[in-house]
Amino acid sequence: MVRLVVTRLTGAVAVLLTVSLLVFASGEALPGDVAQLMLGEGASQEAVAQLRQQLQLDRPAPERYLGWLGGMVSGDWGVSYTTRRPISEILPPRLANTALLTVLTVLVAVPVALGLGILMALFAGGRFERSTSVVLLGLSAMPEFMLATLAVLIFAVKLRWLPAISNLSITDGPLEAARALTLPVLTLSLAIAAQIARMTRATLVNLADRPFIEMAHLKGASRLRVILVHSLANAIGPLANVVTLNIAFLISGVVVVETIFAVPGLAQLMINSVSTRDMPVIEACAMIFCCVYVLLLAAADLLGTAFNPRLRRSR
Repeated sequence: MVRLVVTRLTGAVAVLLTVSLLVFASGEALPGDVAQLMLGEGASQEAVAQLRQQLQLDRPAPERYLGWLGGMVSGDWGVSYTTRRPISEILPPRLANTALLTVLTVLVAVPVALGLGILMALFAGGRFERSTSVVLLGLSAMPEFMLATLAVLIFAVKLRWLPAISNLSITDGPLEAARALTLPVLTLSLAIAAQIARMTRATLVNLADRPFIEMAHLKGASRLRVILVHSLANAIGPLANVVTLNIAFLISGVVVVETIFAVPGLAQLMINSVSTRDMPVIEACAMIFCCVYVLLLAAADLLGTAFNPRLRRSR
């Protein structure tokens, strides 16, 4: 198991190095001169050359990449082109808002999805299970931007219960913060809860024909006890893998939801920086998202292996 952990972490580092190279190369491939865009078309060549020197854009690309990579590893994320502030000062409040949104979504979506999946397995083949499966399948097929748009139309425009714009501030109290985050959390929760609930139901139903489940029924155990005690205990590994994978996929939904609801988080910062060609900020945000995504995928793989003795023996 230790060797597997080392192998997965080594692979994650290799993937992140590849991603860092692709992110930097994508910024270099964009047309136009950053210094010229910052100063405007009417700027003189001397001013553009001076700004390029200040931003170290006159250095060769490989040298700038290695300097950026080394600074990122050591905690020096560079300076924003537009605000001239250190990125290490810009990121923490934005990262805190994104982390809060993600954690609240996980705390809401995962228990609801697991409970719903258990109920579907308990009433498998019945009207409740069939109707719930149809609803969950529809939610799984809907992209985050459509769910967010419907949530705004219903709860913000029609009912006027919640704000359509989630402007979080450090001065907001718990009630204001809860109102601001309700719609984004609801949107993201619907997106991942549908997948987790369906996989929970499928995992528990697939265990129904196992010998130990049949033995539990023969001993007189109720269907509820069989699912909660026997089936669920043997489904921990696959369910942990499913939950972790859905949390990883949540990252793409965060980008969409923060943009629609104007949540002042990391994703909105990255989107706003794209319009101004603020490459240091874009690269920092992209690497944070990629790092979290890769680590969650590695964690999902390790959890699936840890709870499956056959996989541990094969590796």
